[in-house]
Formats: sequence, C-alpha cells, structure tokens
Amino acid sequence: MNIEIRKVGKRKKYYLAHSLREGKKVRKIRRYLGADLPKKKLGMLKKRAEELIKQQIESYRRIKNPLKHLLSKEEVNLLRTLEAKGPIKILHLSEEEWQKFTEIFTYNTNAIEGSTIRFNEVKDILQEDKWPIDAPKPEISETYGVAEAIKEIRKTRIHISLELIKKLHNIIFKNSKNFAGKFRAKGTEVVIKDSLGKIVHVGAPSNKIIGLLKELIVWYDKNKKKFSPLVLAAVVHNQFEVIHPFQDGNGRIGRLLLNNILLKHNLPPVNIGLENRREYYASIQDYQNTGNIRPTIELILKEYKILKRRLNR
Repeated sequence: MNIEIRKVGKRKKYYLAHSLREGKKVRKIRRYLGADLPKKKLGMLKKRAEELIKQQIESYRRIKNPLKHLLSKEEVNLLRTLEAKGPIKILHLSEEEWQKFTEIFTYNTNAIEGSTIRFNEVKDILQEDKWPIDAPKPEISETYGVAEAIKEIRKTRIHISLELIKKLHNIIFKNSKNFAGKFRAKGTEVVIKDSLGKIVHVGAPSNKIIGLLKELIVWYDKNKKKFSPLVLAAVVHNQFEVIHPFQDGNGRIGRLLLNNILLKHNLPPVNIGLENRREYYASIQDYQNTGNIRPTIELILKEYKILKRRLNR
C-alpha cells in the first residue's frame, strides 16, 4: 500500500492506494485520508486506512465465493430434513390476514432498524391515517413505505432483478432519504461496528455492487428449480445483506426480497421479529463468515410458528 498525493489548487489531498489482482485484471482501491495533513496525523490515518482496506478485500473475497460452494449433498439432505419438521404448507392469506401481516411486518422490520413507532401506532397509521404526535416524519413515511412495498411484492411477477431491488428501496424511502432507489455511489463504502468499536461487517466495494448482484440473480435463476424455496430465500436474503448495496435500508429490502422469493414459490410470507434480532444478525454473520445458511433456515421456521399463532388470534 502506498500514499498518493494529488494537488488541487494550493491544497494537497492524500489517498492510501492498494493494487489488487483479479485474474488477469488489476484494480486499485483508494481511501481518501484528508487534505494538507501533518506527518504525524497522516501516519495515524494511514494505519487506520490500511486496516479498512484489508477488511474490504477480505469481505469482497467472502462475498464473492460463498455461492460457488454453497451446499454439499449432505447439507441439502440436512436442510430437507429440517424443513420437513417445520409447519410449511402452502398458505393463501385472506385479505384480513394480509392486513395483519402487513402491520406485524411493518412494525418489526422498521423497529429492527431503530424506528421508535410502536405497534399500536403502526396500526393507527395504516388503518386510519392517524399519526403519533411525537413520531419523526421519516419514520411515519417509512411505515407507509413498507406497507406499500408489501403490496408490490404481492403483485409483481419478478422474483429478483436490479430494477425490483431499486424499486422497493424507492417505495420505502422516497420521502425520507435523498438516495432512495440508488445503489451506493462510487467511493461510498460501508463499515459497521459493534458497541465496542469492533468491525463486524464491511459491505462490498461500491464498484463491485452491481456485478455481485447480477451474480446473485444468475445463481437464483439457475437454481430456482433445484433447491427448495427456503434455501433460495435464505441465500438471496443473506447474500443481499452481505453485499449491502445501499447506503442505508438494506435490512428492510433484504427481508422483503426473502418474502418475495417465498411468495413466488407459493409459500406464506414470514416476519422477522424484533425480539429475535440478535439471532437474526448472528445468522447473517455466520453465513458471511462460513457460508452456512442453516441458522437462517432455522430462524425462518421458528418465525413461521410465531406468525401462525399471531394471525390466528
């Protein structure tokens, strides 16, 4: 890795650059460090940027490879056994049940991402257009947005495409985010840390997002008649989350894609509950680190049981 200096007028801008070989091609990764930096600060920023570039390279390699060795015969058989134990039946929800599901899903999928709107308030918003007095307007907008996105996956015939992914993002965030419906711009990278400052996830490099999503779409089209719907939905969801194509809102889009795949194979939709958030995140991290989708399948089956009880109340 080396420091690159670019002069812009009277200012000097510093970048840390690293060349990475991909087959016969060589591409360069750069991270901006700052302008007119004193030597000591430049050294500190360089050390930090080196760590981030290494994380980015490792993350990209993990993101690119899991689909190539996803399931052995033993794993396929194991998952079939697991599915056979679950309450998986073709279920066509009534309109009343779809309304209940929409309220349950909208509340939970937004709450997982930090929304402060309570479940009863979600019901008031969606049923009566009654807004909580103290709720932030972006959260209200995203409540309507998720409900509208559910209608979209119910009516669309598309299983997965770049256009559908961007459309769902725009539906949810069109009134709350200025990047609604747009993938991360070149140079906009994602690094997620835990409460201790430890890096727990690095999204795909911004210049690789579209290529990786296209690989996922090709994989799905190739395998949609080979693997069970639960496997397909779990892989699409997890791979999407690991790629992390948007600046924000990836979790909600990933959970909608999971449901879209289930619906397209005549399975009922599923909700990921706020109370199971830690298990949910752990299942994604397990997939990212090892390619293991069993925890995600187990969580979906668990959530099916919970949802069935809630819809029957």
